[in-house]
Amino acid sequence: MSQTHFEEPTPQAEPAHPAGSHAGRHPSPKEYIRIAIILALITAAEVAIYYLEGAKEFLIPLLFLFAVIKFTLVVMWFMHLRFDSRTYARFFVMGLAGAVTLYLVVLLTFQVFSG
Repeated sequence: MSQTHFEEPTPQAEPAHPAGSHAGRHPSPKEYIRIAIILALITAAEVAIYYLEGAKEFLIPLLFLFAVIKFTLVVMWFMHLRFDSRTYARFFVMGLAGAVTLYLVVLLTFQVFSG
């Protein structure tokens, strides 16, 4: 019977990233908590604005603005887009622009802005 000798794999060197590059970096737990708190505050502001009587005329634009801010924060931090290639960011921006356009077309179709 012959024994088979397995060699241990040699460790691979990590690729060097240019100075100032965020590639490979991930947020710390403290950063995640900070973004989560910001998202919670924005959600609380959305709920508060809905119940304010004087803000009804600005309700849809404000909620729309808050939605874009929350989308941006989630995509940039929780989906790590801030730390990835700019190509991925372009795809998300194109998707956001398409969603905004579609949303505005629907709102204009239902004549939400003509009051």
